Amino acid sequence: MSQTFTPISTLGEFGLIQRMSDRLADIPRSAALIEGIGDDAAVYRAGENTLHVITTDALIEGVHFDRTFIPMSFLGYKAISVNVSDVVAMNARPMYATISLGIPRNMSVEMLDSLYDGLRLGCKKYGMELVGGDTSTSHALYISITVVGEVAERDVVFRRGANVGDFLCVTGDVGGAYAGLKVLLDQRQALKDLGDSYEPDLEAHQYVIQRQLRPTARLDMIEAFKKAGIRPTSMIDISDGIASEIHHIAQRSGVGATVRIPALPFDPETRAVADQFMDDIDAYALFGGEDYELLFTVDPSQVDKVDALEGCSVIGNIEEATKGIRAYSPDTGLMPLHPAGYQHFDPGDDNLDVLGPDNFELPKSKNDSE
Repeated sequence: MSQTFTPISTLGEFGLIQRMSDRLADIPRSAALIEGIGDDAAVYRAGENTLHVITTDALIEGVHFDRTFIPMSFLGYKAISVNVSDVVAMNARPMYATISLGIPRNMSVEMLDSLYDGLRLGCKKYGMELVGGDTSTSHALYISITVVGEVAERDVVFRRGANVGDFLCVTGDVGGAYAGLKVLLDQRQALKDLGDSYEPDLEAHQYVIQRQLRPTARLDMIEAFKKAGIRPTSMIDISDGIASEIHHIAQRSGVGATVRIPALPFDPETRAVADQFMDDIDAYALFGGEDYELLFTVDPSQVDKVDALEGCSVIGNIEEATKGIRAYSPDTGLMPLHPAGYQHFDPGDDNLDVLGPDNFELPKSKNDSE
């Protein structure tokens, strides 16, 4: 037995995924499998001209969230949304979900009820069913959800379809989830410093807090694409920031890209938070992550349709691979854009993605009344 010990942090999340994929490379591949490891979801043939997509994502206490700082109903809703977002990134509709729960002994029945209220609202939001799963005891709360979706074979979109000359686009606005995290971290520190005299100051930040604690997958946008006659050539959801996601598209498609910084769409509340903390707002979009918007490319013949579609922005171009991944702004000109953002297995990171004290007056979603 080898005595070598190599820390996983030396590989990083994506290096680890590649290493595991390599270890499985000699397993015979099913004729029905169209896309395995390497995209937002795996894709397999389910019938004539019909494909299923399947994805699994986990939320782990102490890694992705702090249970004392996020309402259980929000956590349940978010757990559904982050998985549905992967299905949507394949241009597919979610159908079914299963859940595996690791439940710590210090959780109550009432807390589980609240968690399942959020899961239920998420399923209703996306028109899908939670059809089963597994439960076990654990040292910390562990939520793993698998979602199966469906798409017509002619409509499926992969990360690997971008072509030189395509336009790079994004749905919605970006950077809001990271802005919400900044506000929540600041308020947590204020609570720690002031104790009983602490008074929450969140009224001006309801939108960005919502973006962080209760994101919504953009199923509505793939329906809008279909209605507008838009078929992306490649697509990915924004979980780790635009800089990271465009590298995934470029690597899988064998292309380069330029992101035009002035074209990045921001909500006014996100701008206000960046100003408050004297931050570079562009970094919120490029490296912040957890926006769960869609980053996609389109053929030049379709860019007018994207321009005409409310809630979409053209933010760059796909270029030859030799040009690499770059960002352009009038102040700096063309600069290399390196992938960054949330890094799993980073020993120097406390790895808490989601924070927000439970005594905050958190934003109420319209879904709460459904």
